[in-house]
Amino acid sequence: MILEMKVPSPGESITEVEIAAWLVEDGDYVEKDQPIAEVDSDKATLELPAEESGIITLKAEEGDAVEVGSVVCLIDMDAKKPEETSTKEAIVVEAPKEETKTVEIKTTYASGAASPAAKKILAEKEIPASEIKGTGKDGRVTKDDALKATPSMGTPAGGSRSSEKTKLSMLRRKVAQRLVSVKNETAMLTTFNEVNMQPIFDLRNDFKEDFKAKHGVGLGFMSFFTLAVVRALKLFPDVNSMMDGDYKIAHDFQDISIAVSGPKGLMVPVIRNAENLTFRGVESEVKRLAIRARDGQITVDEMTGGTFTITNGGVFGSMLSTPIINPPQSGILGMHNIVERPVAENGAVVIRPIMYVALSYDHRIIDGRESVGFLVAVKEALENPIEILMDNNPKKALEL
Repeated sequence: MILEMKVPSPGESITEVEIAAWLVEDGDYVEKDQPIAEVDSDKATLELPAEESGIITLKAEEGDAVEVGSVVCLIDMDAKKPEETSTKEAIVVEAPKEETKTVEIKTTYASGAASPAAKKILAEKEIPASEIKGTGKDGRVTKDDALKATPSMGTPAGGSRSSEKTKLSMLRRKVAQRLVSVKNETAMLTTFNEVNMQPIFDLRNDFKEDFKAKHGVGLGFMSFFTLAVVRALKLFPDVNSMMDGDYKIAHDFQDISIAVSGPKGLMVPVIRNAENLTFRGVESEVKRLAIRARDGQITVDEMTGGTFTITNGGVFGSMLSTPIINPPQSGILGMHNIVERPVAENGAVVIRPIMYVALSYDHRIIDGRESVGFLVAVKEALENPIEILMDNNPKKALEL
């Protein structure tokens, strides 16, 4: 019996996917539930498992765009699994060595040699004959070759000068389209501030070992930033809103999108109802989503929605940037690297670990007062986490 495998729907509103890579070859025997292909949608890359065991016949090429519901391969379920050849029974026959003979071939002109007329023209153009591919007999450079020759646009350095053209994945093309549309369709502005990270450094030094031992996850920066953002969104709800034509949609919940790197590029999974999570809850969810993104298991549903985004360019060494809004959201917070800098405290210059932070926002819905106030609120919470984020009880907040 021949099974027709069709492209399943990876999510609502998705009508087409692209075959990113076949993980098997035509004629292979596949087992049920074995991953046989990676397919790209405009939201994620998903694995396609074999629905039954049997011999597979591929019906689409890598890079083909196929509609949801169309047949991409056939599986012959009646075919028997090939028996593996025993290494003991395998017989290796060495082919007889052939005697190698050296044959000397003489030609009138070596490749690259130029005729007298060609030499004169090339000398005037200051082009070495060795750089010209001759079309004459035995590769000789003719007068016509010399006339068509053009000077080099630089001196070759002896290194590789190859180029490769590859098609962007459907996901990457969709990301590119969304980024361009954000620049064209929103009134995006960015405001900046700086955060003294010393209080968070001190807290992590005091509690990170106990926190990891009890909860099985590290006490990172993301939980502090997420909870600081949740508080700021409650204080400035316009930053947690989005445009819908002539209307503003206001949310009474905080679904925080976090940008993480995956094998296919940037993924933005969502921490749902972050306002209900503790430090442990945020760190556990960040770890879970990061692992799923790294392993290519993240789903469309896990990246759909979100009311605000946090992105951390600091892990790559970025000092300062203007993050691009993740539509249809109205704001995104950019974290950056932490550098020891001289700052003034109580009339004295001291060295502190400083992070620059950036808030990009849609000025159509968020005014300057809200945007600046939001970022100041984030800064206040991060610089005074014990009082603002932990209610003056770090052990209770960290569930230790």
